[in-house]
Amino acid sequence: MQIISISGLDGSGKSTQAKMLQEFLEAQGKKVQYFHAIEFSLAQKIKSLRDQHCLICRFTKARDKTEPATEKSVTKANWLQIQLRKILLLIDVFRFKAFKKKLAREKCDFLITDRFFYDSIVNISYLSKRNTPSRAEKFLPASDFAFYIKLQPESIMTRERVPDQGLDYLKAKKKLYDMYAILWDFNIIDGSKDKQTLHEEIRSIITNSQQKNQ
Repeated sequence: MQIISISGLDGSGKSTQAKMLQEFLEAQGKKVQYFHAIEFSLAQKIKSLRDQHCLICRFTKARDKTEPATEKSVTKANWLQIQLRKILLLIDVFRFKAFKKKLAREKCDFLITDRFFYDSIVNISYLSKRNTPSRAEKFLPASDFAFYIKLQPESIMTRERVPDQGLDYLKAKKKLYDMYAILWDFNIIDGSKDKQTLHEEIRSIITNSQQKNQ
């Protein structure tokens, strides 16, 4: 099984490209699994359980039905919260190893990831106000194909769905992605191109690499 990860800023088109690639590979008769690191995370599962079973949380939601069901992204964290994120990331990495073995038994051909663990490292660096990856980086599972969709934050802010974190947040995160993409030897894709062109470029990189290895 090959892992294809697509990283980048919120609103850069990661999910769109992941879904397009999944549809293309499935049309070729491949067995594909879509993976989203946040949805997979233990922190998200704990939050879901809390929302379902915490009476105060349920009462608050029932009382304020006029509010949208979305939550603002985290842009600040204290030292303890950052350490907890690192611990949960390591737990998720070990959980992922078991998940990967399960997919191998099911003879899955590709795992396409939107927001892989690389993105979690970038988030931790941003919250920590550091320009170097967390030491948790050395435990990350490697992708067979890692892509970074590089797009200017100003361009993202003109799109129909604008990230709630704001322009300054996106600019700071882009600096980290730009550095780490080189450090991690990502395939850097120009996100200013239309989505079909991006899709074809990603497909071409994967196909060419596979042909060389045959």
